Amino acid sequence: MAPDGKILPLDDLADVLAGHRDRGRRVVHCHGVFDLLHIGHVRHFEEAKKLGDVLVVTLTPDRFVNKGIGRPAFPENLRAEFLASLGCVDHVAVNRWPSAVETIRLLKPSVFAKGSEFRGLSDTIGHVAREAEAVRDVGGEVAFTEDIVYSSSGLINQYLSPYPDAVKDYLSAFAGRYGADEVLAPLRAAEDLRVLVVGETIIDEYTYCEAIGKSGKEPVLASRFLGTDRFGGGVLACANHLAGFVNQVDVFTQLGEGGDEEPFVRGVLKANVTPHFVEKPGSPTIVKQRFVEKYLSQKMFEVYRMNDAPLDARADADLCARLQKLLPNYDLVVVADYGHGMLSPAAIDVLCRGSRFLAVNTQSNAGNHGFNMVSKYPRADYVCLAQREVALETRNQQLTPEEMAEHVSQKLDCPRVMITRGSLGTLFHTTPDRFTRVPALATKIVDRVGAGDAVLCATSLCAAMDAPPEVTAFLGNVVGAEAVAILGNQRSIERVPLFRHVECLLKMHTKAAAEPLDPLPRKKKVRVGGGSGGDRRVKAVRVPPKG
Repeated sequence: MAPDGKILPLDDLADVLAGHRDRGRRVVHCHGVFDLLHIGHVRHFEEAKKLGDVLVVTLTPDRFVNKGIGRPAFPENLRAEFLASLGCVDHVAVNRWPSAVETIRLLKPSVFAKGSEFRGLSDTIGHVAREAEAVRDVGGEVAFTEDIVYSSSGLINQYLSPYPDAVKDYLSAFAGRYGADEVLAPLRAAEDLRVLVVGETIIDEYTYCEAIGKSGKEPVLASRFLGTDRFGGGVLACANHLAGFVNQVDVFTQLGEGGDEEPFVRGVLKANVTPHFVEKPGSPTIVKQRFVEKYLSQKMFEVYRMNDAPLDARADADLCARLQKLLPNYDLVVVADYGHGMLSPAAIDVLCRGSRFLAVNTQSNAGNHGFNMVSKYPRADYVCLAQREVALETRNQQLTPEEMAEHVSQKLDCPRVMITRGSLGTLFHTTPDRFTRVPALATKIVDRVGAGDAVLCATSLCAAMDAPPEVTAFLGNVVGAEAVAILGNQRSIERVPLFRHVECLLKMHTKAAAEPLDPLPRKKKVRVGGGSGGDRRVKAVRVPPKG
C-alpha cells in the first residue's frame, strides 16, 4: 500500500480494524510522538508486528506534544508520512487526545506495544498506566518490545538543540545531579498546600491594530483597529498559575467600586480558585490596555485605567480586618504587590505578622517606578524580584548581583532571595552564604508580560517545600521560558506540560543521546503480559554495545 493510503482519520481507521478483527486478524497498536524517527523506533515497530497480523501506529497531535518550547520539531503531517513509509506499518492515524486512552477504547487492539523503558507502566504524568488499564478494558494485552533504545528528545537536544553550548553543558551536568522525579518532587508534594494569593486584580486588554501610515496633517501614526482580547492579569494570573499545581487556591484581591468587573474576573479564574473581593471606593478595576501591531506582535503604547491613590482609612481598616481573619487558614501566602494602592503599611504589617510562610514580589512598573520597594516588607520567607527591581532597592548600580541579593536578605531578614536576570538567567541566594546560578532557558520570546508572576508562583511552592536551591532556580527558569512564549496572560502554566518539559530537558541532554540508552544482551526472550490473546514469545535480535 502507498504511504498516503495508510494514513486514515481515526474513525475510518476504527472501521478498517473492525474488518480485520472480523477476519480473525490480530491487531497490534503502537502510540507515541515519534518526533524524530530513528532506528530504535524502527526496531520497536518490527518487534511489535511479530505480535500480531496488523500493525497500526497512532501519533500525538502537535497541540498535545508537551516536550518544551519548539516541540514537536516536525509537524504531525510529516511525522505521519514518515511512519507510513515503513513497510512494517499497516495503518497510521493522528490522535485527537493527549494520550492513547480514548484511542485504545476506539480502536480495540489485541496488543498495545510499548518499549522496554515503560516496563514499569510509569511515566512522569501517568499516561502509560491509564493506557494499560484501557487495553485490559477492551480485552487486549500490553506487550513490551526489547531492543536498543534511543531517545528522540535526546537526539533532538543534541543535534537540533536551540541552546548555546554553555547551556547544553549546564543541562548535561544538572541531569547528572538530578533526575526528573527529584526535580518535580517539590511540586508534587505541594499539591495539598493551603495557598492564599494577595494582590491587585489587573485586566490585561490587548487592542490589535494594523499600521496604515502617517496621518495626513499631523506627524501621527495611523492604525486600523483589528480586534481586542482581555485576559486576567495581576493576581488573577498568579492564582491560575498556582491552581495548576495546588488542589485549592484562594485569592484575596481588590476590584473597583461596585465590583464593576466581577463577572469577568470570576469567569477567568479556574474552578479550583476561590476569590475574596474587597472594593476600592471611587475607583475602577485596573485595566492595562496595550495597543499591539498585529503582524509583528509588537507593542505600540499602553494606556492604564486606574486610580492608584491609597485606600481611605475605612476601606483600609476593613481590608486589614478581613486579611487578619483569613491568614491563619493557609500554609503559604503569596503576595504580588503591583504598587497601585491596595496594600497599605497596615496591611503589610498584618501580612508579615500573620503568614506562616510569606513569599513576596514587589513589581516596578510605569505607574510606580522607584516607589514600590520590597523593603516596605519588614520580613519575608522568600522574595522573588527582577534585577532592575533589586537595583532600585539598593540604590546602587555598582553592586554585583550577589551583593544586591545579600542586601535584600539582610534588610528583610529573608533566608531566600531569587533574582531573575532575563537572558542572564537566575541567581538564588540562600542564607548564610550560598549562591546558585542557573542559565536562562527561553528560546522563544513572544511577550514578557506576566513572566515574573509565573516564576514567583512556581518557585514559591518550591521554597515553601524547602526544595534544593538549584532545583528551585531550575524550575523557575523552565517556567519563565514557557511564560515568555505566551502572549500576556492568555493562558497559565499547567502541570502536565511543565512536567513533560522538565522530563524532556533532562532526558539524555548529553552526547550519550546518540548511543542506545540501555543496550541489552542478545537473544533475550520477552514474555508478553496476560490478556485475551494467549502467551506469545518474541525473539529480539540485538546489536552488542560498542567495545
